[in-house]
Amino acid sequence: QVQLVESGGGSVQPGGSLRLSCAASGRIFSINAMGWYRQAPGQPRDVVANFSSSGITNYADSVKGRFTVTRDNAKNTLYLQMNSLKPEDTAVYYCHFAHVVSSWFDPPSDYWGQGTQVTVSS
Repeated sequence: QVQLVESGGGSVQPGGSLRLSCAASGRIFSINAMGWYRQAPGQPRDVVANFSSSGITNYADSVKGRFTVTRDNAKNTLYLQMNSLKPEDTAVYYCHFAHVVSSWFDPPSDYWGQGTQVTVSS
């Protein structure tokens, strides 16, 4: 069974930085796409940054130039470096691995991390 474990959230002042990690455990043969989402109270879950199936990175307009998504394929780990944080970045951040093949006998599945709180406040 594949599980995604997130770490790195916390509280920072505006202008600060945080680095989120999302490590997958379990047997994985392939991952189609990987990304980060966030959800603020009362708001829908929105994409922040991701790697598409072709490996291209995409960013929400609100984080371009401040956030960087990277990955370590050998470790099945996804990262999100967040710089110049703003109060409006406050949310629960979730990682998502799409179309994960972990068995030759079962169809691919999508997985979500448990979420990690990021709070930006002075």
